[in-house]
Amino acid sequence: MEWREYAAQMAELARHLLAQGSTQETLDAIAASAVDVIEGCDAAGILAVRKGRAVTLAACGDMVEESDRLQGELGEGPCFDLARQGNDARTYRIADMTEPQPGWPRYAKAARALGVGSMTGVLLYTDREDFGALNLYSTRPNTFTADMEAAGWFLASHAAVALSSARTIDQLEHAMETRHAIGEAMGILRERHHLTEDDAFNVLRRLSQHHNVKLRDVARQIRPTRPGAS
Repeated sequence: MEWREYAAQMAELARHLLAQGSTQETLDAIAASAVDVIEGCDAAGILAVRKGRAVTLAACGDMVEESDRLQGELGEGPCFDLARQGNDARTYRIADMTEPQPGWPRYAKAARALGVGSMTGVLLYTDREDFGALNLYSTRPNTFTADMEAAGWFLASHAAVALSSARTIDQLEHAMETRHAIGEAMGILRERHHLTEDDAFNVLRRLSQHHNVKLRDVARQIRPTRPGAS
């Protein structure tokens, strides 16, 4: 591997990931970039484990979602184990899926049937949060050498930072939208019923509590539907 060329690719990748418009777009771009950047990688995906269930966050390649589904159903597999919270491992590498895999015997058999020859995976994490496992697939055995595993680690490090940034931006935008919806609903109530600002907010709060509905959803129901709005 030419590390100088790879470093340039990583710099361009970091800019590309940070330019995505949402968390989901960032996740999709990470998976697609892995296939483009990592030599020999035929498919890539991001798997998270939520309440014991496998969740495919992004997939690039036909075998990814089926592999994730199998690991979730079987409760075993390298991606599933890596993504589980509380697991101290940060990477894994399976050089040859045709060889015995004592840790995941049922998954290994199913993976061979899917055409998986070798796999490697890296946890996407920052110092505050684990996002899931970035998993790379090849149809050929012995594709992912130690160098390729290191390349995946570098990619995952850039990806985790971009993902953290995207999630923060999504949360900020969501908070702004919520505040706007509540403010607009309060304005409507004040105008219709000649209420003070505090009284209008208390009406929204009581409706939220009575119907067990989030405040922002109550506010959205009060706002008039605009032409073309869904």
